[in-house]
Amino acid sequence: MDATVLSVAAVQLSSGSNKEANVAAAVELVRSAAQRGATYIQLPEYFNYLGPARGYLDAAETVPGPTTSTMGDLARSLGVSIHLGSLVESSPVSGKVYNTSVLLDPSGRVSATYRKAHLFDVDVPGAVVHRESEVILAGDELALATVEGVKMGLSICFDLRFPEMYRALGAAGAQVLCVPAAFNASTGRAHWEVLIRARAIENHAFVVAAAQVGTTAEGIATFGHSMIVDPWGAVIEESTKESPDVLVAKLDVGQVSERRAQIAVMDFRRPDLYGSPVHSFDVVSP
Repeated sequence: MDATVLSVAAVQLSSGSNKEANVAAAVELVRSAAQRGATYIQLPEYFNYLGPARGYLDAAETVPGPTTSTMGDLARSLGVSIHLGSLVESSPVSGKVYNTSVLLDPSGRVSATYRKAHLFDVDVPGAVVHRESEVILAGDELALATVEGVKMGLSICFDLRFPEMYRALGAAGAQVLCVPAAFNASTGRAHWEVLIRARAIENHAFVVAAAQVGTTAEGIATFGHSMIVDPWGAVIEESTKESPDVLVAKLDVGQVSERRAQIAVMDFRRPDLYGSPVHSFDVVSP
């Protein structure tokens, strides 16, 4: 059985449209997480810019670039891995950017990237209307990274609603599912916890979910409730603060293989069926 123990942190932020202030706030909380023993530290989605879509082009930068350089220096000085939940990355398409997750290793090097695949295009009357695809380009590759020998499946926020993505990551060996988010306050109250726990249970994997919290000056309202969940779906840590926070936990990664042996969901899958047409029965009235 895998005896690896990984010390992780989920950093909850209240980012806004001031990139310099956002990065400074993240640096302080990353330092706090490292002081508490975390060696893998995850930040939320849009950690360095959570502002109106009209500001995305100005906020965008290359990867590697200025923000990854600053945070890379921090990772190197602390000797930790820092997962920059996501930042706005420049793209070759005029008027469009990527929403990109970046993992920095303890040397400060970019060791993995993932561009958000499922874009937040929703219309919930009275709750939220948003079209991320108007400015963001969707990524077209899944990503698995390794931190201290532990396989981490990368994802971002709205991806959480697509279980087939997490099953693909789990089947590829992911032991920890990473879900940095800026989950909407309205839908978060109804769906955030149940989705996080479902993804953990379905794949018998840990989930680390660092989230944005609060309402920005421009009225962007996020749910918070950063969470760390174990492979049985139990909540290890959850933030109940309406402000920045740091959650730290030690993950006994051996629990993943233990739970997958007890209920072998990966072995019992039937991929030969899933791509086949679904048989439809017509109801005939007597």
